Amino acid sequence: MVASSHFTRQSVPLSVHGDRHFDGLGDKFANSLYGSARGEIRLAVLDHLLPRMLRLQVQPMLDVGAGLGHMSAWFAERGHPVTLAEPSAEMLVEARRALAGHSATFLQAPLQALPEQAPGPWELVVCHAVLEWLGDPRAAMGTLAELLSPGGQLSLMVFNRDALRFSNVVKGNLDKVLADRLAGTGKRRRLTPISPLTHEEIVAWSAEYGLDIAAVAGVRVFHDYLREHQLDDESLVKLIELERRYCTTEPYWRLGRYLLYTLTKPATTPESR
Repeated sequence: MVASSHFTRQSVPLSVHGDRHFDGLGDKFANSLYGSARGEIRLAVLDHLLPRMLRLQVQPMLDVGAGLGHMSAWFAERGHPVTLAEPSAEMLVEARRALAGHSATFLQAPLQALPEQAPGPWELVVCHAVLEWLGDPRAAMGTLAELLSPGGQLSLMVFNRDALRFSNVVKGNLDKVLADRLAGTGKRRRLTPISPLTHEEIVAWSAEYGLDIAAVAGVRVFHDYLREHQLDDESLVKLIELERRYCTTEPYWRLGRYLLYTLTKPATTPESR
């Protein structure tokens, strides 16, 4: 895991695009997510799902909003040349450590700059837990579609607004839910996304930008609703098995804290037929 001493503590303003970046929050991000059971479950479920949801071969991969480099490392370990794009300089420092010894290119760049800095077109783009931190996630979907080659695949994971609502009801935050005050402000150290998304939005935007939904799953469909989050090793193993077993099954995938999609760009367009 990433040591928290690598990061400085400071407030993090939104970017010129209204996005939230993670300079000054890398320690909290690493410890609250990847230093916990929920991070272990997330990675274990992704390890289970990605080979099943993607047509994987050794191909260059663009990791958009790569963070600490976990997904890039996963693909690099399987032989993919990876390009990491991440706006936070502090996060990129840790990603370089995670990718030591692998073939990787590092770009300090936000998603909006990638059509110029990493235009591709790419056969494989990964964008996990990014859109919910952007001021305009719909426009970001258009950018991701632009980066894909015909026949290319986008592995997209987004923070599920419906799961956030359900979780707040379970916790007793009834007034917050009634007022629909679910999104974070992006102005404090709390890691509540500023733009949590719904499945219906992803369906609509995919159609708008000419992408097909090839597969969908939920990530952490049970864990976040547990009464007790402190799990012993045996219980964690059992919970991971349950998460993997039901992550693509109705109705459980719809309540995953994250929704994971494989989106594909058609190999031909109506104009080319």
